[in-house]
Amino acid sequence: MKKSQMGILSKESIEGGVLMDSDLKQTNEPLVADLQENIHKMKQRMGNSTDVIVREIKLGMMDVKACLIFIDGLIDSNAVNDFVLESLMIKNDYLSSEKLKSEGNVLQYLKDYILTTTAVKHDVDDFNGMFHSLLSGSVILLMDGHLSGFSISLSGWKERAITEPTSETVIRGPKEGFTENLRANTAMIRRKIKSPDLWLETIQIGSLTQTDVAILYIYGIANEKVVKEVLTRLKRIDIDGILESNYIEELIQDEAKTPFPTVFNSERPDVIAASLLEGKVAILVDGTPYVLVVPALFASFIHSAEDYYHRADIGSLIRLLRYLGIFIALFAPSIYVAVTTFHIEMIPRTLLGSLTAQREGVPFPAFIEAMIMEITFEILREAGIRMPRNIGQAMSIVGSIVLGTAAVEAGLISPAMVIVVSITAVANFVIPSNDMAISIRLMRFPFIFLGASFGLYGISLGFITMVLHLSSLRSFGVPYLSPFAPFDFQGQKDGLLRAPIRSMIFRPKLIARHNLMRQRVRRPK
Repeated sequence: MKKSQMGILSKESIEGGVLMDSDLKQTNEPLVADLQENIHKMKQRMGNSTDVIVREIKLGMMDVKACLIFIDGLIDSNAVNDFVLESLMIKNDYLSSEKLKSEGNVLQYLKDYILTTTAVKHDVDDFNGMFHSLLSGSVILLMDGHLSGFSISLSGWKERAITEPTSETVIRGPKEGFTENLRANTAMIRRKIKSPDLWLETIQIGSLTQTDVAILYIYGIANEKVVKEVLTRLKRIDIDGILESNYIEELIQDEAKTPFPTVFNSERPDVIAASLLEGKVAILVDGTPYVLVVPALFASFIHSAEDYYHRADIGSLIRLLRYLGIFIALFAPSIYVAVTTFHIEMIPRTLLGSLTAQREGVPFPAFIEAMIMEITFEILREAGIRMPRNIGQAMSIVGSIVLGTAAVEAGLISPAMVIVVSITAVANFVIPSNDMAISIRLMRFPFIFLGASFGLYGISLGFITMVLHLSSLRSFGVPYLSPFAPFDFQGQKDGLLRAPIRSMIFRPKLIARHNLMRQRVRRPK
């Protein structure tokens, strides 16, 4: 299927429309000394794509042929003209034949004395390296009679500006969020942690996309075993493309048979910087504003960055309200169904009379009522997200009010059930992490079924089973319910409540195994 010594797809395989695995795994062929042959092979391998620009030139006052190769739209054309073409084609004494003949390495001479840019990268001596640099936004310089060239990083594609995060809004705190550019994201983190111990390692994942994936951690604080495990799992990935960080999340997570997320993600640089200072490892993926953090704990999905930007008492109160909201979002419909179905004696007589009057003429039991309303609210929520932003939010609110009122007036749903489901839907938005909010929404339905089948006993049994399941989870070797289970006294200072910053002296010991002390309190004299 392959042409000999060229590593390109055969004409028969392309015309037949069938590509075998052997066609996709191209051979890594070295460059040759003939410039025209290199250009010919490059054009064939890229299918004579019209966005591949080949600019053939002659160096200054010499009769030496060279060429610049780049992808239109991926590079800054003005920078190419100002810093590369002008430097190479100007007729000056530095590019005279005598000067170049006296140099043993012409390419090194061009890099050291001619090119007026600091973006000159590594040498290119094979086609795979050339294609990777070319498709990453670099300009390739090749010369006739040379077996290698070099790449010049002059990327200039359109990028989204740094804006406020849309999924993690705060009243007080930084208003900047990650973008789709990997280097801009690493720069925002380095602005917050100005330490040489902040180490960065970049690898490429995806046989076709060659997506840059960066691992960021603080040397001396992060656990070396966790860092090695992250690298091992990333290098084990063998896939054709990585388009978003969720690809990485699913391929490296510890436990897939759980509705709860075991890899944390955020689009806020301050959240990632705080995680790094605790000894965690960040994984940045080029092309997405969401950065992954491991190990991930259950409490990480409940805490918000704003908890640390208020006083300790205010932050603790907000955190308690958040845990209360989680309880309501998870158990409110199931408890209502269980009480009205099996435990009527628990309801005060006045309230029982009101509920009985409301349910007169309702043809469905409480379980069916709850399922109808929950599914309706989920549909409205999803429709509000998918609809245009100008009308999505208004449509979801109006739809909820209209449908709820119409269902009550038609006698299909009792008013009390509408109130319970509405409070549940509102409480679900209290959860800062969207991944954990979705997990709570999923777990709500089994609890409604248990409440309708076995009453409060079924809900209690389901809650015990859920806690046992959470206790069995691990995120890169760290217990998921830490610092609650196993119990860590120092960790309680940033668990259910938030202690004052001056009292949080130590880092979480199950995450940062070294350099546990994060501050030294100096007593006033």
